[in-house]
Amino acid sequence: MLDLTKLARQMQGLSQHLSEEAVASRQRLELAQQHLQKAYEHQHEVIALQEKWRDRILFANATPLEPLNTCIDIPIPPKVHTVIATDGSQIAPNHHEIAYCYLLNIGRVVLHYGQNRYPIMDSLPEVFYRPEDLYASRQWGIKTEDWMSYRRTASEAIVLAELAKGVGIGRPRDGEEKSSSQSPVPTLAMVDGSLIYWFLEQLPTDARDRILPPILSAWQQMRDVQIPLMGYLSASRNVEGVNFLRLLACTHPVPDCLSYCPNQLEKVPCKVFDPLRDTALWTTQLKPGQRGPLWRSNNRILELYGDQTIYFCYVHVGTEIARIEVPAWVAENTAMFDQALGLMLAQVQKGYGYPVAIAEAHNQAVVRGSDRSRFFALLEKQMIKAGLKNVGTSYKEARKRGSIA
Repeated sequence: MLDLTKLARQMQGLSQHLSEEAVASRQRLELAQQHLQKAYEHQHEVIALQEKWRDRILFANATPLEPLNTCIDIPIPPKVHTVIATDGSQIAPNHHEIAYCYLLNIGRVVLHYGQNRYPIMDSLPEVFYRPEDLYASRQWGIKTEDWMSYRRTASEAIVLAELAKGVGIGRPRDGEEKSSSQSPVPTLAMVDGSLIYWFLEQLPTDARDRILPPILSAWQQMRDVQIPLMGYLSASRNVEGVNFLRLLACTHPVPDCLSYCPNQLEKVPCKVFDPLRDTALWTTQLKPGQRGPLWRSNNRILELYGDQTIYFCYVHVGTEIARIEVPAWVAENTAMFDQALGLMLAQVQKGYGYPVAIAEAHNQAVVRGSDRSRFFALLEKQMIKAGLKNVGTSYKEARKRGSIA
């Protein structure tokens, strides 16, 4: 039980710390704005410097593909359109439960607007119990809980592609001409979170090959039916854009981190904005309904994405600055990209600050306490039916679920 009386004594120190941090944050923001203004005038020179020394730069940074002072109004979406989304949840394996297994539950949502069609709002559960599912990741030093999370990411993409193919039947592929009889409904596929899977950098090649290829294949299927894919990041903590300004703040002749600042990532002279985030800077640049410049992420893991590398931009959705990520094939198709942004903004407005399709996909996927209890009750019933004896939780788990105090 939380002792609020003891906790209250610490609140004064916390409030004082937050007040001091707010002042420091404003100073960092003002400094970043000054460097951004300078970057407007020297953008091409900085990009040339970035490209020349990219293999020697040790911090994550992105390349702006449009002028840094870009502020574009997002177009109004068509009334008739479709939005699809997936999200996942899980029951983690627990040695104290009646059986050591885990469950992935992928929420599916397809919302049709202006079409008099029923939506799809359900979930696809899958239980994993075989040794190859539970212990195979240990050969790479990966915990089962972490591997479960990685597999969930791949499953979300695969299910999203299946929904997209169902919606996109009859759409022309890249390079094909649309016949007069074809009238595809504008459609957007959305996922919650980043399309840049940073965790892949830490995985051995064999483990990575179990996760990334199915994801890229799913994206290609969406590309084939010309349904744009979008990752929506709320409250993004990314600093790739701000880090571009660090190239201007560098005090050395060239941004050669390996030579001038080896093993000094925390105390380097160019780190004058930390921990300022991209969203904090673009809050001062964008008005509601506008997007900022398009960027290309330079994360090294994207070298494995082939022609589906990730572009992003920041959008003022009214309630916050959201980071929007899309594959290259979406960003390079201006009409598709603009329409996708319009559909995204409409979703945010319908969801009162957050895309309604993603929120509903989460609601379909989430495994609540009652769902967990029913899952293990069903599992226990099946185990007893199969003739197993002494079925039950450990004494520790049983004792934690009840209290005599």
